[in-house]
Amino acid sequence: MFNLTPTVKNLLIINVMVFILQMVLPQVTAYLSLYNVRSAYFQPYQLFTYMFAHGGFMHIFFNMLMLAFTGPVLETFWGSKRFLMFYLITGIGAAVFSVGIDLIFGGGAGAMLGASGAIYGVLMGFGMLFPNMEVMLLIPPIPVKAKYLVFIMGGLTFLMDRSGSVAHFAHLGGIVVAYILIKFWRSQGGTYY
Repeated sequence: MFNLTPTVKNLLIINVMVFILQMVLPQVTAYLSLYNVRSAYFQPYQLFTYMFAHGGFMHIFFNMLMLAFTGPVLETFWGSKRFLMFYLITGIGAAVFSVGIDLIFGGGAGAMLGASGAIYGVLMGFGMLFPNMEVMLLIPPIPVKAKYLVFIMGGLTFLMDRSGSVAHFAHLGGIVVAYILIKFWRSQGGTYY
């Protein structure tokens, strides 16, 4: 069973509540999603709200499953306040990273939503701080070290998406922001790395 920590539990509850709200009032999704900055629908608040909305049951299920597996380890290590800060910074950073790529290379007109950027940030933090901790994969059921889990999960998102609907740059952004943030915290000393 999961050993859920307070912030992870609250994030799970918030995401599930927003998902239920999306099912009851589908127009909510349009307000929470992150639109391309060149779109008339873009609003700065979307850099935050997009990470609490999801595009379907499997989307939220796998994001929340990964949060439940890896988040408590980081929250126990850092404490609730530092973990929440890390989660939000990597989620917003993933959005900013994706927006920057769109501005440089010209992105699509679609909307982005989901906690994946923050989840990949948490995954990267887990892999950096606990690189040799073994995690049991679900399929296939084999143990893998945390430092390899980041690469496996990152690779799977690229291999499994044939629709082009996955925000790969947000995933990469979450990883990059997490790496930079942990490196920065390490340079500051203390127990926060």
